[in-house]
Parts: sequence; C-alpha cells; structure tokens
Amino acid sequence: MNNKAVNQNEHFRDIVDPYLNKWRWVIVSVIAALVLAHMYLRYATYQYKANATIQIKDDRQTTKLPELSSLQNFGLVKKDLNNVLDEVEIISSRALIEQVIKDLRFNIQYFVEGTIQKHEVYSNPPLILNFSASDSILQKVDTTMNVKIHSDTQFLLKGVTENEKFWKTTEQSIEDQGSLHSFGQPLNTGFGEIIITPNMGQYAAKPGSTITIQISPVSKIVGRYKGNLTLETKEYSSIIKLSMTDNNREKAQAFLNQLIEVYNQDVVNDKQKVVEVTSDFINSRLEIVSQELGEVDLTAETIQKRNRLTDLATQSNIFLQSERDNETQIINTSNQIQLIDYMKDFVRQNSSTSDLLPSNIGIAENSIQEITRRHNDLVIERNRLLKNSSEKNPTVVNLSNQINELKDNLNQNLNNIRSSNEITLDALYEKSNQISGQIYTAPKKQRQFRDTQRQQNIKESLYLYLLQKREEAAISQGISSPNAKIVDYGHAGSKPISPIPAIIYLSALILGASMPIGLIYLFQLLDSKVHSIKDIKKHIDVPYLGDIPKSKSRKKLISKVDYSSRAEAFRMVRTNIDFMLQGISDRAKIIFVTSTTSQEGKSHTSINLASSLSFSEKKVLLIETDIRVPKATNYLKVKNDKGITNYIGNESLKPADVTVEIKDNEYLHVIPSGTIPPNPSELLMSDRVGKLFNEVKKKYDYIIVDTAP
Repeated sequence: MNNKAVNQNEHFRDIVDPYLNKWRWVIVSVIAALVLAHMYLRYATYQYKANATIQIKDDRQTTKLPELSSLQNFGLVKKDLNNVLDEVEIISSRALIEQVIKDLRFNIQYFVEGTIQKHEVYSNPPLILNFSASDSILQKVDTTMNVKIHSDTQFLLKGVTENEKFWKTTEQSIEDQGSLHSFGQPLNTGFGEIIITPNMGQYAAKPGSTITIQISPVSKIVGRYKGNLTLETKEYSSIIKLSMTDNNREKAQAFLNQLIEVYNQDVVNDKQKVVEVTSDFINSRLEIVSQELGEVDLTAETIQKRNRLTDLATQSNIFLQSERDNETQIINTSNQIQLIDYMKDFVRQNSSTSDLLPSNIGIAENSIQEITRRHNDLVIERNRLLKNSSEKNPTVVNLSNQINELKDNLNQNLNNIRSSNEITLDALYEKSNQISGQIYTAPKKQRQFRDTQRQQNIKESLYLYLLQKREEAAISQGISSPNAKIVDYGHAGSKPISPIPAIIYLSALILGASMPIGLIYLFQLLDSKVHSIKDIKKHIDVPYLGDIPKSKSRKKLISKVDYSSRAEAFRMVRTNIDFMLQGISDRAKIIFVTSTTSQEGKSHTSINLASSLSFSEKKVLLIETDIRVPKATNYLKVKNDKGITNYIGNESLKPADVTVEIKDNEYLHVIPSGTIPPNPSELLMSDRVGKLFNEVKKKYDYIIVDTAP
C-alpha cells in the first residue's frame, strides 16, 4: 500500500512538474489576457436591449357567445391564434419598420469624438441638419461628413476619405482641415442644399470638437433594425413581447414605442377605410332619395291643389287600425327592397377584390351583415399582405378566391331576400286593395291622394333612416380604436447585454491560463527526447546502470584522478556493471555499446567506460567495430594502420598483431577498426570475428565493443 501511494504521488508529480516549472509563463499569459480584455472593454461598442409588451385586441371576440368564451378560458375549446400570428408578421413587416425609421430619422446619425472613441448622440445632438431636398431623395443618400467646430459661429466641413467632397464650395481650406463655413449658411451638395445650425445650452458643441454626421439609405437601416427586432408570443395568449437590440439604448426605446404607435395608426386607418366606404355609399343614396322625395312632395302638392283637398282630418276615421298596420309593413318591406337594390348596384360597380363593402346599412337579414363583415376582414388582410408581397403569393390568391366566393354568396342571398320581400310586398298590396275596396265611401280623388301620401311616407322614412346611418358612420369614424393595447412601454436597462465585463474577464482568465498550459502539454506530446531515467522506465523494463550528465568541459576523456560529475557517473556505471555481472568469472565480461543514430555519444561512452574499468586494475580490451566512422582511435590518439578489418581479411594475423597498448594505462588495450573496406557489414559476418572473441575473452576481464549505430 505504501509503495502504491508513493508511485501515485510520483506519477502526479510527473504530470504537474512541467507546468509548475513554467509558472512564470502562465502568470505572464494571464496578465496579458486580462490587459487585452480590459482594452477590449474600453474600446468595445456596447449593445443594449429594450423590451415592450402589447396585447392584441380581437374585435371578433365580442360577437362570440359568453359560454364559448368561458370554455376557451378553461382550455376546453382551442382559441384562434391566427389573428395574433398574423399581427406578429404585420408588426415586423418592412413597411412599418421603414415608416418608423422615417419618423425617427434614424438614417441620420451624429457621432461625437470622446476621450476613447466616438459615441452616437441621438437625443439633443450638438448639430441640427435642415434639408431642402425631398424626403424621397434623402432616403437614398449614403454619405458621411466631418464637422469640426471652429468657433461659436463657424465650422470646418470635410469628407471622410481623401479627395471625397460631396459639397461644392469656393471657401479656402484651413491647414487642410476642411472648408470654413458659417452656421446657418446654405451649402450646396449633390442631394440639394443643407443648413447646419448648432444646438444651444448644455447640448452645444465646444470649439475644437469634431462631430461625424453619417447619412445612410433608409433601406439599409431597415434591414439592420428588422434583423435586431424580436417578437415573442405564447400559445393561447394575445400578449406579444417586443425586444430590440441596439448600441444606443435611447434609440432602442424610441424605436419600440414608435413601432407600436405606427402599427396602431395603420390599424385605425384600415378601420376608417371601411367607415369611409359606408359613408360614401349612404351619401350617394341620400342624394337619390332626396330627389325622389322632392318629386313625391311635388306630386302630393299638385293633387291637393287640383282636387282641393285641404282638410283631410275629417276623413281619418275611415282608416282602420288594420290598414295602418298594413301600411307600416308595406313601408318596411319597400325599404328593404330599396336597400337591397342599392347594395346590389354597389357590389356590381365595385367588383374588385380590393374594394370594401358598406356594412350595417339597415338590411334586416343578419346573414348579409355577417357576409359583409367577413368580406371586409378578408379584403383588409389581403391589402396588408400586398404591402410586403405580390398578388401571386399563395396566401393572397387564396384570400382573393375567398373574397370572390363571398361576393357571389352575397349576391345570391340578396336575390333570395329580395324575392322573399317582393312576395311579401305583393301580399301586402293585395291586402291593402282589399281594405281600400271596403272603404266604398271614400272618393276616388282621396284614394289617389292616399297613394301619393303613402309613397311620400316611404321616401321620408327612408331618407330619415339614411340620415341616421350617416351619423352613426361619422361617430364610428371618430371613435376608431387601435388594435394594440400597450401593457409596457419600451424600456432598456442601464447595463449592456453585450459585452458583459464579468464574462469577458472570466474568459480572458481561462484563455490566458489555458494557452500556456496547452502549449506546454503540446510540447510534452511532441517531445521525443530522454530527459531522465523515468522517461526510459516508462517505455522499457531493463536494468538501470546509470546516466552520464552533459558537461560544458571540452575535455572528452576522464582521468584516473578526476572528481568531475562525468567521472563520478562513469564510476557509478562501473560499480553497477560489476554488481550485475559478478556471476561471470571464467571468461571476460563482454559489453556492446550502441546507439540509434550517430552523434549520440556512443564512442565517447565506450572509451570512458573502458577507461573507468581499467582504472580499477581490470584488464580491458576496447574493440572498435564502427568501421565507417571510427572515432575511438582519434580520442585515444592511436594509429589506425591495422585493426579488426585487417585481422578478418588476413588469416595470418593474430589478435596480438592488431592490439594496441595505451600509453600510461597498462590495463587498457585497443583493437582499432583498421582499413575501411568497401563492404564493412559483410566483413563483420565472417567467422574470424567469432574466433577473435574466443581468443581474447580468456585474456581480459572486460571487452568493450564500440559498435556502429
């Protein structure tokens, strides 16, 4: 358990140590990231969000039964959500947004130079621009001008880019800062004259300050605000939540409030169109009825004069109560037939799918009123959709078909009602004739006057009825209510929604710490070098003899009296080799020294290991088998005239013939590589190599072989 705990601790330290050793990198990276975050927040453009809430009022709900409304409130009957969804599309339409941009003049922006960056001023800008051009021209202008306040009465005017001057002037430039002009002076531009006047009081610009005025096309501004506008609604609810994101909180609030106002005004205008059509219809019928009433009055007057009927009060007793009731029914039925004829003429003359029909003109049949109301609702909805689409739109085509079907249905119902009223009127006239026949004592002249008087009463009652309807239409036009009830006006919080300082600093802290840690981790993954014995033990399981430290000394070989770290390391390796190979006593202990590639210190290790072993008075033979690139002879300053290649190639040579004794070290002998042959690899595969080792291993305690990589 203790060994396991120790191993876990060592493993944890192996993981953490590379990062702890580079803690300065992490601290510097975190500080740099926080500084960059601070600079970003200092120069960033903040975004604010304004919210407003409205409730859509449905006029059709008033015609529903109270019992049905109660069931809808309890969720037993599904509510009609199409009205709310349609209004959402209308509110977010480009037509309404464009009208809001025009009303608030969002296409003209004023930017004031601050200590850090420019910031937009919406309410009470330091300058006021007046244009002589029409709004249609200004809505397409795309330009920018820089105004520098020279004094209380003068300013310098210049374009944004070099050689860009969209104004025409003969004024001289002052230090290439622009053309000098006076406030209130008309300036000629490519889109007409403009007059720049300063704001007064606390909103006035100080001399030396710079104001940038940017005029953008309305269509460009509409696209940006349409993209930033969000409308949300919930199922079974008539509440719509509006939100707008902008870099100026005042503009975001003003936009939402003005959008609601424009939407309500658009709905009121649609309602007033229906009232206006109804009023025009009633006025046209009043002219006709007034003319007919005048003719009937003139006929009655003529009959009275011709027949000398001046006192009819004495004859009133001949009229029975039944005749009066019958005449009342005749009047009402005749009025209905006349109104039906008027309605049919109007429908025939206004057959377009965009024409509205008069509503509630007095026809007693409720189905006519319902069809007229549905027809006008569909026409208004179709006209709204045409503001943002074409007549080929499937929805518009569907609405057009529904409108035509309703008109056909209306004509059919009018014909049926008229036929029914004609039958009723014939029956009433027949009854009236029967009553008149019973009044045998009445002179013929008086009956003629009574007929004329009946027509006079019919026209007079119709005239008074139309006057009443005209007054009702006028009252409806004056009290048209908006469609949206404002629950919450537009309001933007004082804190921006983007960027949020806490999130930016936290992100900078995480990014600043993760970047150096990630780089260190990447370097660890790409590192293929051996730094310590732990790196070897991770991959292979072999006995550990020791490690040789890198030395800055130019001395390549160790000496017998040497207290350097390199010499001590070789002594430790020597001791470990003695311990591991202590079981071999009947022959020499053979050690091969090799490496994966050249320049890794193979020859250096072989020579110094052989020297260290010889310092312990052990007979050591160093055999150099790296034939192509021999280095041991150079280190030991031994001649390479004869060596192992000569021994293998010449069978007459003995091992002693190619063995060289080292001066000042009687225990160390060397067999050089010898003459470099054309085929060193095949040469070392000779049987003479085995014979060489069999002969020398009986004479030496250690044989160190410097092999090729």
